[in-house]
Amino acid sequence: MKIAVLGGGNGSFAAAGDFAMSGHEVRLWRRNGDEVAAHREDGSRILVKDHNGRHDAKLALVTTDIGEAVSGTELILCPAPAFAQPDIARLLAPHLRDGQVVFLPPATFGSMIFALALRDCGNRAKASFAETGTLPWLTRKHGPFEVAITIRAKRLPVGVFPLSEAPHALDVIGRAFPGAIEPCGDALSGALMNAGPIIHPPLIVMNAGPIEHFERWDIHKEGTQAAIRRVTDALDAERIAVREKLGYGAPHFPLAHHYAKEGELWMYGRGSHDRLTDSGDWRERLVLRDHRYMREDLRLGLSLLVSVAGLAGVATPLARAFLAIGGAICGEDFAEGGRTLAALGLGHLSQPELQKLLREGF
Repeated sequence: MKIAVLGGGNGSFAAAGDFAMSGHEVRLWRRNGDEVAAHREDGSRILVKDHNGRHDAKLALVTTDIGEAVSGTELILCPAPAFAQPDIARLLAPHLRDGQVVFLPPATFGSMIFALALRDCGNRAKASFAETGTLPWLTRKHGPFEVAITIRAKRLPVGVFPLSEAPHALDVIGRAFPGAIEPCGDALSGALMNAGPIIHPPLIVMNAGPIEHFERWDIHKEGTQAAIRRVTDALDAERIAVREKLGYGAPHFPLAHHYAKEGELWMYGRGSHDRLTDSGDWRERLVLRDHRYMREDLRLGLSLLVSVAGLAGVATPLARAFLAIGGAICGEDFAEGGRTLAALGLGHLSQPELQKLLREGF
């Protein structure tokens, strides 16, 4: 199939390389003209390293022209950080056509940002938007055109906007991720599967001292201790309580299953935590004020959770506490703005009105 991948980060390179290795026609869009020119001069290839060795993946196109990248594609995958979504959505919206599926893994309810951009630009194309709970690859770039994939996701719970388009959207996404896609309802259900706002805020806030002391620190190895895990489970319980109050059923993919050696299979399968820490790729320098764990997962992810919890009438004391502490670390008020329902233009809707919109679209 023809797939467009948007962005130039870890997830985008893993996606483009993995899809090309699977025989798909892949177009990669990036904003930086110099980097695109260098990539073309290098043959528009990505070196993918995984447990099976090294693979040379040839892309069909590397371009700064987003219209060229998405023209004629069935699937448009955008794994860019949530704070980059508004700009990308505005650039993409005029070029969308009937039947195209925009997949955001994960998105912090970014599917609504892309859908709103399509509506607001006057494009009446019947496109659909979907998001899942994690990036489909545990991955890090090892060079300008080289990416290491430690793990590929085994289970990806996917929510679709509008829900009425789910059969088509899930079919398209499923052909790119055979055997891994699991329907989880509407786009808000998909957003409330996002593991990033649950795993990363406790790890960066409760490890703030060693993160700022050491040149490099692995929050998933030395930083994942029993006391922090207990807090993570309690924060995850707030997320699951919101899902249940909104009527979303199991499985809720509790983060505890990511660490478990047996029981229900989590998104990355069993043993993924150990393989992540064994790789050494997550022993890295984190600048707390700037890192996406803070700017995307804590500020945007937890502000969304608190906002939706308010609509559902569920208390989220830990999520609110991490927002307050994260804001203090950055010298900002994270309680203001963020990715709330109001900031998305949906704050005036009651719960039944929001769920009707999620089913039927605009």
